[in-house]
Amino acid sequence: MKTIKKPLVGIIMGSDSDFPVIESALAILDDFNVGYEVIVSSAHRTPARTEEYVRTSSKRGIKVLIAAAGGAAHLPGVVAAYTNLPVIGIPIKTKSFDGIDSLLSIIEMPQGVPVATVGVNNAGNAVLLALRILACSDTQINRKMTLFRKKQEKSVIKKDAILQGKLKTR
Repeated sequence: MKTIKKPLVGIIMGSDSDFPVIESALAILDDFNVGYEVIVSSAHRTPARTEEYVRTSSKRGIKVLIAAAGGAAHLPGVVAAYTNLPVIGIPIKTKSFDGIDSLLSIIEMPQGVPVATVGVNNAGNAVLLALRILACSDTQINRKMTLFRKKQEKSVIKKDAILQGKLKTR
């Protein structure tokens, strides 16, 4: 039986084709035991739905919004226009410009409409940034983030020890 957690993170994708990028990052939220919502809503094709979802998100308990979009990648900016919540944009890789078009569209927001942006297709970092934002006011998430970072540190040190062993035998 899956535990139902109150969603704190809202993830909105401009297209269902973005889901493979998002899917692996959901495991991070699951590991941190943080609830989330995931929906498809387009800034251009379903603007009223997008506005409604964003405007009502804080009433549902959402604390951070993540918006994934490719091409013109207007979705993160549109999301940020409708809320005071932090918005993290994930530029999605495109066939035409390898995601650079998406990246530039998201990072070049006008003054007063900030959107934090991660690397192309880097949903994992978007989720980790959302967790760091949540950790500012949630001691349990903060504690888990500290453990996560220590685990990363141990992994790097272990990999270096293996490398150093290989270098000694050369």
